[in-house]
Amino acid sequence: MSDAAFAPIPTSPLIALVGNPNCGKTALFNRLTGARQKVGNYAGVTVERKEGQFVSPAGQAWRVLDLPGAYSLLPATPDETITRDVIAGTRAGEASPVGLVCVVDATNLRLNLRMVLELKSLDVPMVVVINMMDLAKKRGIQIDLAKLQQALGVPVIEAVAVKAGGEKALLAQLDKLDWSRRPGQTATRPVERIADIPVETTHQRVSELLARCVVMPAAGPSLTAKIDQYALHPLLGPVILAVLMFLVFQAVFSWAAAPMELIDTSVGELGTWVGSHMGAGMLRGLLVDGIISGAGSVLVFLPQILILFFFILALEDSGYLPRAAFLLDRVMGSVGLSGRAFIPLLSSFACAIPGIMATRTIANPRDRLVTILIAPLMTCSARLPVYALLIAAFIPSRTVGGIFNLQGLVLFALYAAGILAGLVVALVLKLFMKQSHAQPLLMELPDYHWPHARNLLLGLWERAQIFVSRVGTIILALMVILWFLSNYPAPPPGATGPAIDYSLAGLAGRALEVIFAPIGFNWQICIALVPGLAAREVAVSALGTVYAMSQTGDELTGALTTVIGQAWSLPTALSLMTWYVFAPQCLSTMIVVKRETNGWTMPLIMTAYLFLLAYAASWVVYHSALAWLGA
Repeated sequence: MSDAAFAPIPTSPLIALVGNPNCGKTALFNRLTGARQKVGNYAGVTVERKEGQFVSPAGQAWRVLDLPGAYSLLPATPDETITRDVIAGTRAGEASPVGLVCVVDATNLRLNLRMVLELKSLDVPMVVVINMMDLAKKRGIQIDLAKLQQALGVPVIEAVAVKAGGEKALLAQLDKLDWSRRPGQTATRPVERIADIPVETTHQRVSELLARCVVMPAAGPSLTAKIDQYALHPLLGPVILAVLMFLVFQAVFSWAAAPMELIDTSVGELGTWVGSHMGAGMLRGLLVDGIISGAGSVLVFLPQILILFFFILALEDSGYLPRAAFLLDRVMGSVGLSGRAFIPLLSSFACAIPGIMATRTIANPRDRLVTILIAPLMTCSARLPVYALLIAAFIPSRTVGGIFNLQGLVLFALYAAGILAGLVVALVLKLFMKQSHAQPLLMELPDYHWPHARNLLLGLWERAQIFVSRVGTIILALMVILWFLSNYPAPPPGATGPAIDYSLAGLAGRALEVIFAPIGFNWQICIALVPGLAAREVAVSALGTVYAMSQTGDELTGALTTVIGQAWSLPTALSLMTWYVFAPQCLSTMIVVKRETNGWTMPLIMTAYLFLLAYAASWVVYHSALAWLGA
């Protein structure tokens, strides 16, 4: 194409960023648009739509669309279907972009150039951006951009999207190209012609481009290859993975003890100080028993959550997590799960919502549905406060075998129970649902490197913000509501018991106790289960509030762990732990499942099977514990 400037072009023309997943496309989008972007969904689906605006050096205003990542215009996933339809101009309610910016990962050209060749066959105005050039140079990869531009017949520029100024070459190039539609061209583009190009022809063309334009570093056993000899070994690899996960859960309890004690003491002193400086009445009861006691009982578990995410983020940033997916692929395939299900299920350990949304990368509808149905069985971070409370109250903090913390062992067992339950449910669904052809897990294994301190700190700060904001918004609001329900109506004249015994919450708890008594739950636990539907960790706040108001005088002393340790039996605690391994997800998760499956059928099925599974498992554990202790 000529480098001469063309005019006029449409006011605020729309261009689209397209490329493989993880090529840095979204980083370039953020670099171009900054805060001038709008996020929504494509009409009729839950695939995220991101559009932004920017102004080029020549003063031209542009609209830019960040299309979902795609490996090909022959779609295998919902995301790739959206990308194909928008580029083709056949997506309802979407304008056809006047041109494309194809973002390519410089460290993985063999995979990325396939998409470039497909787009080029459409004869659409296009710029190819070779991103991550800094990483390519560090690895000794030499790319001759001039030769590549000549071979492709479209402008080729380099970029480092994550660095300031990394977009300048693209901005300058945009003003030089002719973005007007060619004579005879329509708004739609014939993407179906791509299916007529043999795959072998595309691979051959990519190999020719690489041979002509790219010089790879001399082959040799790199540090990554040496580590993978052990990390990916069929016998040693799974053992290393299990040991790493085991040590993570040991650290969650061992490292968090001191900061948790500090937070717990501070919250207790704050409640005492507020109570001593306020006169008796409703407002003091709301602040001390409702807000401080409820929110503080959850805030104390922040150190454990941060320690858990520190290890998850470090393993992800170091390049190890994709190898964990490789190691577990065979196990998952044996129970009918697609290898692509690993990343969504891994995301569910943080929260089931992003995990369920990540199932869009799974092409087969049956595999995607199974992954959605078992994602809630992965132990999300919201359950950690519940587990930590019960473990601290009933499991002694002692050493096993001279080196292992018993509380850490129990936490590891609870996480393992969730994983095992997910595999068993997937196996059952495999027997009752039509089995599809197994899809191999294809993913790039990045080089090992030390985690970036900045990435770790930003990730931990984000998790802390999310957790604290939930304490300050959802949990706080629910605690105020629960305090009100626990105090009204007022006790009758001459009543000797706590006010909560006569309140709406107390009556509801007694009614639910009839249903849950067979699995060892008392009425206080039943009250806590209800707000726990909004957010799992609210159950801990609810217990703090309920017990703060259901005890009087000298009974109301010590932390919540001490209170429930004296009030509950060990079988009840084990039953409640089991309940939270299987219990139905929070309401937000159910809404996301409804969106992803386009109806209420799957959310209702999920809620029903998780409730029945939780009740049955808790019943077995409770009565087994009673029999064992009785014996």
